[in-house]
Amino acid sequence: MTTGVLPMFEHEDPAGQGPLASLMRPTSLEGYVGQQAVLNPQGPLFRAIAQGVLHSFVLWGPPGVGKTTLARIAASAADAEFIQLSAVLSGVADIRSAVAQARLHREAGKATVLFVDEAHRFNKAQQDAFLPHVEDGTLIFIGATTENPSFELNSALLSRVRVYQLTPLAIGDIERLIDRAMRDHFTGLTLTDDAREELAHAADGDARRGLNLLELSVSLARQERLEAIDSAIVARICSGTERRFDRRGEQFYDQTSALHKSIRGSDPDAALYWLARLLDGGCDPRYVARRLVRTASEDIGNADPRALGLALDALAVQERLGSPEGELSLAQATVYLACAPKSNAVYKAFAAAQQAVVQYGSQDVPKHLRNAPTDLMRQQGYGQGYRYAHNEPDGYAAGVQYLPDALENQRFYQPVERGLEIQIAEKLRQLRSADAQFKKEWP
Repeated sequence: MTTGVLPMFEHEDPAGQGPLASLMRPTSLEGYVGQQAVLNPQGPLFRAIAQGVLHSFVLWGPPGVGKTTLARIAASAADAEFIQLSAVLSGVADIRSAVAQARLHREAGKATVLFVDEAHRFNKAQQDAFLPHVEDGTLIFIGATTENPSFELNSALLSRVRVYQLTPLAIGDIERLIDRAMRDHFTGLTLTDDAREELAHAADGDARRGLNLLELSVSLARQERLEAIDSAIVARICSGTERRFDRRGEQFYDQTSALHKSIRGSDPDAALYWLARLLDGGCDPRYVARRLVRTASEDIGNADPRALGLALDALAVQERLGSPEGELSLAQATVYLACAPKSNAVYKAFAAAQQAVVQYGSQDVPKHLRNAPTDLMRQQGYGQGYRYAHNEPDGYAAGVQYLPDALENQRFYQPVERGLEIQIAEKLRQLRSADAQFKKEWP
């Protein structure tokens, strides 16, 4: 987290026992805030914790949404020993040590929860090391990951656990945490309603961030001998705070997908929002520009060929001028693409042509389409019967076959009835009618 005022002071330690976020960690579901969907009283995770009978599971969600806290609550509810490993710092030796401890606990009649933070950072061999001990009940495995488990955890491990997806906390949830912290740890200071709301927004769904920002606000207010934390204090603390974004993780791809699909769905407002989210999160504007170029061809195509040119112009402006001038050109292109008529006819046609190449193999070029620069090639019939289109009526040689015989009459490109492709479709109908008439007269 980046703030513009961090060098001015240190974090407040309300009770001399550690950071506020650690002091605020609840020990039971009654004190846990958020994740109502996962902790539905009728759901498997809630019932497992409430009954103290755990299964192995993975908690998947962004930072600061309560993954570690929920794992600790689950272990406590089951009266199990809790061993925590960080996949960033641990290796196979640490796993073996944890398993040895779990065996001792089991002999003593006690279950063991092995909690692995950042579980996606373990390689396949390290993940496989858990499997036999999860299978035989030596330990209950709880993993926490910020990355999509289907991509980052191996299938053998996934088949032995349940995955629960945690979501960013709502504004109201974070406001409740802030109020609780003020009541329990910061007596003598008040917090205005506007300041509370701004802190909750700045937390961006991350409880840990919200409490850290509150702690910094308290320190600044006390340093300046103020009796209340107001919007001015919060603004100084939150200056430069970044929103949630991972340039290499799933959020990046999700937001890119949302931009593309908003353009495809002809919603310029949503497209602008996702463009702003990507740029606000630090995404390279040139990457966004390249995605717009792709979208122009894939989803608009010949319904409005100008879209591709405008997208390329936006890319050129971004490369030549940089930010912020270039970003406005990206916004212009985004709105144009969203409002343009849509066609994926070229995209589908190209895919069909590629499939035909695979299906039909290396078909020979028809002889009348081949060049004949030598006498031998002319003797072999190369170029024989070729009709030069520019010398034909209306510049079209009706009846000429350009595809190999095995693909005769194949139609890859099917224009849609939108935009310029309406005219293209009519033109193709006329040309194919001329072909049919020629073949009728010259079978």
